[in-house]
Amino acid sequence: MKVILLENLKRIGSIGEIIDVKRGYARNFLIANKKALYASKENIKEVEKIKSDLSKIDDNKKVEAQKISEQINNKEYRVKKLSTENNELYGSVKPTEISKIILETNEVDIKPSMIQPVTEIKSLGKFKVKISLHSEVDAEITIKVESAESIQ
Repeated sequence: MKVILLENLKRIGSIGEIIDVKRGYARNFLIANKKALYASKENIKEVEKIKSDLSKIDDNKKVEAQKISEQINNKEYRVKKLSTENNELYGSVKPTEISKIILETNEVDIKPSMIQPVTEIKSLGKFKVKISLHSEVDAEITIKVESAESIQ
């Protein structure tokens, strides 16, 4: 299915580009989240007219993302979790939990979908976590998982 992008998307394309994607991805993600339009003749003309406005909006989002990146990049956040005697956690540290910690500490609202742990956080220790703030701006934080108390 051919769609026209309304945003710069990492590994997909840039504003105004006509790309071919699977029907489900187009319908359920790109069009549902207003990131793309069906590539009809009318839509192509419309996007050409508003391309500069979309670029300005994207530039503003990028500036915001850079500000957030400066606030949180290379910072360490602590998480206390229950663990076993082999330093394994009961459960794991999820992106929603990381999002809440960042909100409480830095008062920066980051969607859990932007957070990509390099590895699954299932034990005590330090873990690198990538945060995709914009198609061109990333931040990297460290999550230090400490034991709240051990249960034998």
